[in-house]
Amino acid sequence: MRYSYYPGCTAETTAYEFGRSTEAACEALGIELVELEDWNCCGATSAHSLSLQLNYELSARTVGLGQEARLDMVVACPGCYQRVLNSDHRLRTDEAFRHEMEQVLGFEYNGQGQIRHLLDVLTNDVSLEAVREKVVKPLTGLRPVPYYGCVLVRPPALTGWDDAEHPALMDGVIDALGAEVMDWSHKVDCCGASLALNRSDVVITLSNKLVDNAIEAGANCLVTVCGMCHLNLDTRQKGQNLPIFYLTELMGLAFGSPPRDVNKWMKKHAVDGRPLIKSLELV
Repeated sequence: MRYSYYPGCTAETTAYEFGRSTEAACEALGIELVELEDWNCCGATSAHSLSLQLNYELSARTVGLGQEARLDMVVACPGCYQRVLNSDHRLRTDEAFRHEMEQVLGFEYNGQGQIRHLLDVLTNDVSLEAVREKVVKPLTGLRPVPYYGCVLVRPPALTGWDDAEHPALMDGVIDALGAEVMDWSHKVDCCGASLALNRSDVVITLSNKLVDNAIEAGANCLVTVCGMCHLNLDTRQKGQNLPIFYLTELMGLAFGSPPRDVNKWMKKHAVDGRPLIKSLELV
């Protein structure tokens, strides 16, 4: 399986461990990620808050880079996924917008390839059975709650997610890794996201509420696929000490990634999840 790959800025910075573990997990599953050459920031929150035009130009350029490979494009970051997916949708459905972007960016849109989130590829192209077959170290004893965040699944008319209020794709992957998925009612609640700088009080309130609810649900960790969600939940806790893992970190662990790599990923976390992993004899 071969896909073009848009890593996004955080995979090289604040979510470095997400980027590296994504590559490791995909390699183990036989997924070839062809990184886009000369890719740029999607604009994320700052660009579309200040200039909608700039936001579309940045993400439409990414679409243009991806279509050259004539492959579906895998995106792991929910923010990047939303921005690029939205631009691709407008390029497909809005002729005036398409002509404008083609003139500004100097490319011709041909609609080759779809914008896909990593979870979509894992469950619909790879299959959960294939994920299960790659597991060499079942994550027995881990009781995570899956946290999708508010960005990844919305708007449902655009993302086409399985269920915008109670999604289950990540649940299936976690279960295939051998962990016990804990059910809860806060999978898509907001953590505060980009309010981290200007309204940290809101972020602290929302993030701690999520951590408290995860513990109440019987979880001993929380699993996410969003760099901003991970940052907020990991660094804003008030003494709960609940480990926050990226899904791909747990995939790497279950697939037998070298301990030095797993340690390198997890040591970046504010709440150290390695004591939990060691207590369950998973490393």
